[in-house]
Amino acid sequence: MKKIIIAIDGHSSCGKSTMAKQLAKELGYVYVDTGAMYRAVTLYAMRNGMFPDEGIKEAELKADVDAGKIQISFKFNPETGRPDTYLNNEKVEKEIREMAVSSHVSPIAALPFVRALLTEQQQAMGKEKGIVMDGRDIGTAVFPQAELKIFVTASSRVRAQRRYDELMAKAETQEEKDALNLDEIQKNVEERDYIDSHRDVAPLHKADDAVVLDNSEMTIPEQNAWLLKLTQDRVSALA
Repeated sequence: MKKIIIAIDGHSSCGKSTMAKQLAKELGYVYVDTGAMYRAVTLYAMRNGMFPDEGIKEAELKADVDAGKIQISFKFNPETGRPDTYLNNEKVEKEIREMAVSSHVSPIAALPFVRALLTEQQQAMGKEKGIVMDGRDIGTAVFPQAELKIFVTASSRVRAQRRYDELMAKAETQEEKDALNLDEIQKNVEERDYIDSHRDVAPLHKADDAVVLDNSEMTIPEQNAWLLKLTQDRVSALA
């Protein structure tokens, strides 16, 4: 069967990664979570004191990027059947999903030198096709030639509830659960939407030839079935 590039873009917390992982598994494709890559850079910046009150220490971060001090990789986890994110050979899958990272990732993702670094890595991953990649600019900047592009969205309240449920399930202590606030999470989701859509470099927007999926009222099985059929139809049309 012909292999293609599938680009899944959309707003934060709308289930892009979940559906992309499942689709890749169904097709036997490689899955790349580009959001995790930006989160890993954000975690690196936070750990190295590059987020003082006045903003990001861009010069310090750029120097480390240029020096090759930030290496991001994915390793398959046989227990989950999905890849985990590694920062400089340290597994950081749990840390990059925390609210502290979520609150800082959009400013990092807006930095041109960070986007240039990760876009180059992402394009290299897709040279052989047979890849599913999700993010904010996959169909517009990373793979504008992708054979299938999907733009996913949902209401901000629905997305916040999904994020809240995800964090609640991952919380290991009652203190962590008590610290979660649905309204604060929704505010963060909406702030990320604005920053992502208004940044100077590769802002979030729907590619002209992307298929829109609003999954506000869809279950995960429903959206997975929708996406698999869409992909099969597209591959058949290209055969």
